[in-house]
Amino acid sequence: MTGKDAESALSRRRVLQGAGAAAVAGLAGCGGGDGGDSGTNEIELLHAWSSGDGNAAIEALIGGFQEAHPDIEFAEEPVNGAARSNLDQVIQNRLQASDPPSTFQTWPGKTLEKFGDSYADIEGDVWNDDLKNNYLEGPQAEAQLDGTYVTVPINIHRINNLFYNQAVVDEAGVDPESFSQPSDVVDACATIAEETDAVPFAQQTSGVWSTTQLWETNLLAEGGVEGYEAFINGNGNRSDVTAALETIVDLTEYYPSDSSSISFTEANTMVMDGNAAFITQGDWVGGAYSNNDEFNYGEQWGQVTYPGTEGHYHLNMDSFPYMANNPSPEATKTFLSYCGTAEAQILFNEKKGSIPPRKDADVSQLNQFQQDQYEDFTNADSTPPSIEHGLGVTPPVKTNISSAFSGFLEDYDVGATADALLDAFN
Repeated sequence: MTGKDAESALSRRRVLQGAGAAAVAGLAGCGGGDGGDSGTNEIELLHAWSSGDGNAAIEALIGGFQEAHPDIEFAEEPVNGAARSNLDQVIQNRLQASDPPSTFQTWPGKTLEKFGDSYADIEGDVWNDDLKNNYLEGPQAEAQLDGTYVTVPINIHRINNLFYNQAVVDEAGVDPESFSQPSDVVDACATIAEETDAVPFAQQTSGVWSTTQLWETNLLAEGGVEGYEAFINGNGNRSDVTAALETIVDLTEYYPSDSSSISFTEANTMVMDGNAAFITQGDWVGGAYSNNDEFNYGEQWGQVTYPGTEGHYHLNMDSFPYMANNPSPEATKTFLSYCGTAEAQILFNEKKGSIPPRKDADVSQLNQFQQDQYEDFTNADSTPPSIEHGLGVTPPVKTNISSAFSGFLEDYDVGATADALLDAFN
């Protein structure tokens, strides 16, 4: 890397721009080994947050860390392209070359198995009594691979939210607070179609992920946490799986006419513009709304826990793992320890739109939506891990589930898709 990159007065860190090829090439002084070389005090962090709220969040996190630890330098690289898939390929290439980064952005949970042999135990050094006592059971469990602590969750995203445009539901005479089961959403969509010109349910089908996410939310509603956990453990109940698929088929009648060609961002903008009533999504939707000064929480928009999933905080998370053969072992442990603090999590999540995984964080600096989400999280009866985001199922199973939904989006064949989902573990 060039010297001018290291001399940035704003962040005192080096930023590498570019995609996979640059990452595979690695960094001078960061080529792996036992940590005994001159590069031990420089952390190489790879992530997919090249723009938007994610980039602002990682900037804030690194800025806070370097204020506390000015002696540690950063070689921070956003991996451009298809976000997580590009990043995973870069990591795979680096590991095959025996050239691991210090850490990288990853979902925790069962997706950790993808690079399972490449992590090292950080219990004690990072996962001390403070973290164990202040992380709730769900995030703490997802930080472990086969019972070993290998990563530190930095945030919590919730995926079982039903967001709505207040003016549209008011015009239709629909009260989302009264919903208690998935069929209530379908019935409300029918009313909105009759009483307004708005699209009832803003869903995109150009990508598989949002349909998988919608289905797993409905599965949680149909089977409860017991039925949901039975599925992710390979013992799913066919009636629960089928009922969740049937709800999606019912909702398709109320999708945008161009759902197969629009993006998630375009679908979400329909709600912001008053052209759609509902969207079921992760709380990153609230983050997008919060950046619009004319679309205010509790006035122009609201949200409820998806009907039937009350009491459950459906988890997606980002985390930073500790790599074996680490090029900067002590510096990386210092950084991961910082990521586990309430201070770091407030800095990151204020920009990201998510919430801290620590139950002792002072969330008064976060917006009201985030504070409400945090209250739900700390009082949740359960925190089931997301399927779509890789926390709840292994990478091969996740691939099979995505394939099942690719087929589902072609013909909405409930029976065939239920078979494929139940067989995904075989």
